[in-house]
Amino acid sequence: MPPKLINSNKIKIVYMRCTVGPVGATSALTPKIRPLSLSLKKIGDDIAKATGDWKGLKITVKLPIVVVPCVSAFIVKALNLKHSANIILDEIVNVASIIRPCSIAKELSGNIKEILGIAQSVACTIDGNPLTSISVTSS
Repeated sequence: MPPKLINSNKIKIVYMRCTVGPVGATSALTPKIRPLSLSLKKIGDDIAKATGDWKGLKITVKLPIVVVPCVSAFIVKALNLKHSANIILDEIVNVASIIRPCSIAKELSGNIKEILGIAQSVACTIDGNPLTSISVTSS
């Protein structure tokens, strides 16, 4: 049975039926977990740990998957998956506002500077200008 996916805002929940056994017997989970790009060993360990009392039985397992993308993933997504391309400053500000709760910067300008540094490592330009010519001030 393929995994059943339920999407909410940031959490993807996967329901799948599996036979509980030792961690080495997780090869049956491979066709179900591999398309989701998850670590088979970690999922197998978690299932074995949580279902120790149900060994040998076929049970349904609920796997909540929380998507936490990094800043470079946001930048590459804004570049349409092309490195060393041009990105507009509005996209940088949008990414800064999304990442704001996770950052240690006190102001939005600090978030923008963090993201500009990461954009420089991805080798992209902002509004057609190299990153060395852009200045960010607090407002």
